[in-house]
Amino acid sequence: MSAAAEEPFRPEAGKFPPLAKAHSYRGELVFVDHVNRRGSIRVQGNGVFRRNDPRPFAMLPYGIVRYHGAPADLRDIPLGTVMHVRAYLPPDPKISAVPVLPVNNKEKDSDHRRGTGIAPAENHVLLLEDEPSHCLREGLVWKLKEVEIKDNEGMIVASREPKAGGDGKAEEETLSFDGATRIWRGREYLGISELIAEGLWPASGKKSLEGQAVQLGITWKPTPGGVFTRFHISDIWLDDAAMQRTAQNQTETHKAFMRSRWIPAWVDAVEYGKFGRATVTVTLFGGMDPSLYAAFDKERQVLVNGVENTLKHTEGGSAGPTQMAARGAIRDISKTPGDVPLGSSGVQVRFETDLITEGMRPTRIIRIRPASWPDVHMPREEYLNSGNYSHEDRFPTPAIFPNYEG
Repeated sequence: MSAAAEEPFRPEAGKFPPLAKAHSYRGELVFVDHVNRRGSIRVQGNGVFRRNDPRPFAMLPYGIVRYHGAPADLRDIPLGTVMHVRAYLPPDPKISAVPVLPVNNKEKDSDHRRGTGIAPAENHVLLLEDEPSHCLREGLVWKLKEVEIKDNEGMIVASREPKAGGDGKAEEETLSFDGATRIWRGREYLGISELIAEGLWPASGKKSLEGQAVQLGITWKPTPGGVFTRFHISDIWLDDAAMQRTAQNQTETHKAFMRSRWIPAWVDAVEYGKFGRATVTVTLFGGMDPSLYAAFDKERQVLVNGVENTLKHTEGGSAGPTQMAARGAIRDISKTPGDVPLGSSGVQVRFETDLITEGMRPTRIIRIRPASWPDVHMPREEYLNSGNYSHEDRFPTPAIFPNYEG
């Protein structure tokens, strides 16, 4: 990674930060607070992995989650999944939803058993992706070199290399697998025993796999033998057809989710009229299926609601965000030509409303949906009480616990 990428970078409101300035790290997803788009990751360093304390992270409002090569929400990702992270310093430390750390924290040695790099101050995430998502984006595959097996579990030696062909310098890694490891081939779901029955893997002992190219799902689990770091294979996709099928399933899951929760965006400009009227231009956030953006056709009606940085609706009313949403007609849709920065869709929507609200000001975050999308009632934990603008408005509250002081 370049020296420029390692310099601490703090995003600015209303600007999508360059991916090149993000700090990169990898680790196990340990905790998720999905309604507040935050969680904790046990970050891989140069010490004993199991000793590393989980470190909180928060998704940026425009931050993208990808799972199985497709758009995802934090709730879709099983705990234990090893994730690749691209993150920055908190844009505004005063309103950070997770602890703010010293800027140089990733350089500190946490002691000789943990090492450096396990507690980066860059805990506001632009891109959070699992192993196959990372490899598909980067044009990488895992080359399987050798398998050693006994009683349907064992080790695989493999290396992550460019799909187009490596330079022979890829570092080999030993990963564990067991009877719960899922194997995907075309439309088939296989187990270890079926690979053995087909003669592809031995029932016992070692066998060369001759650099077979696959995609791997990677997790972490406690490892015998006192090794510093050894990851575990949760899934093996043996061919492109199997990977594409899995990605399509996840895409459909995410599409249905977003139609019920609305597309996030930020406000670029507001042209104020009389008596609460205004024309508002917003940029839809990126990382989602194109069909969601295509739904914003010219002259269609939209509903708009202000949200805070965790994307929780700030106007809940007594029946949820739809009750309090501003409504308006789309006047224009435009697409930014060429490449757009990660986090942005490049799609701008200009709409007119007769109820401009406090949440619709330049650089503020909103959620927007076509009026034709399902008018469903969101679960109570996903929007704030009217007049309560704290992301800590969650269920249950600390009031359920007895006070033993005194």
